[in-house]
Amino acid sequence: MTVLPATPPVFLSPLADRNGTPGALLLDAGRLPSGAALPLGALEELVAGGVNGVYLPGADAALNQSLDQIGWKALAADKILRADAAWPLELPPQVGWIAGEWFQAPPPKPVGAQAASRALALQLVQLVSADADTHEIEALLRQDPTLSYHLLRLVNSLGMGASRRVTSFSQAILILGRSQLRRWLNLMLFSSREGDPRSAMLLARVAVRARAMELLAKACGEDKAHQEQAFMVGMFSLLGVLFGMPLDEVLQPLAVGEAVRQALLAHAGQLGQMLCVVEAAERADLDCFNRCLQALQLDVAGFNRILVDACLWMQDVASGKAGNPHA
Repeated sequence: MTVLPATPPVFLSPLADRNGTPGALLLDAGRLPSGAALPLGALEELVAGGVNGVYLPGADAALNQSLDQIGWKALAADKILRADAAWPLELPPQVGWIAGEWFQAPPPKPVGAQAASRALALQLVQLVSADADTHEIEALLRQDPTLSYHLLRLVNSLGMGASRRVTSFSQAILILGRSQLRRWLNLMLFSSREGDPRSAMLLARVAVRARAMELLAKACGEDKAHQEQAFMVGMFSLLGVLFGMPLDEVLQPLAVGEAVRQALLAHAGQLGQMLCVVEAAERADLDCFNRCLQALQLDVAGFNRILVDACLWMQDVASGKAGNPHA
């Protein structure tokens, strides 16, 4: 009997260009077992969806050739600089891409208008989390031109046609609905903010994390309410990084359920296992990834599909084109 090669987990790392903007997804083919049965169809779908797929070649020439054939581009190791502590001030001329977790370093200390904007953003999280009255949310949005701009830009990008351009917050809220309003406002907290070079990469990371969490909940057979809860866990998991505060302090004033809180602070329960899966995939920690995925009783092939869908959604979020997710 012929034993088919097992499908390995495909760990994809976001790369920033020389300006700190997400510009590619990196696959390290050298980490894959020889003869691995890659999900080539899904990887090809990423390229077709506008993702710039690059890979570090491994020793398996056939695997490298397969990636070439579906539109992934080989990348020499000296073209990538890894930075984990902070954004590098000087880049060697040959480096085109920045890898690593530099965007999770503490944020620049806000001053003046930046500090006021960050305080407003945290108030907005509180209001949305507590399902506050629409008028309260509108009043706060009017105090932050950046958030206001992103809200109207995103809603106007949903393909409604030139005859229905949205010009007010009340229209935007009516079109989105409260559930989607909550989702988009949370996403916009991570959108580009003046003086914070981490914003674009943080938005990319949190979009993939939240969408993957939502799809993991769906794969586990959970209903829409639980899928939305999983999305929230993925989104809130990086609020501490965004604001440069311990996560438990950020969560204190937020009206979140105990299951969400325990998942975020202790990786407890099913939501905590889902967060464990996506975080282990980000670190390419195979042992932890396998352990958490098995706890959810999901398979690797299913996770690969989820990650591809999440990356495609992130691509749309980053370009301002994403509408409602289709989970």
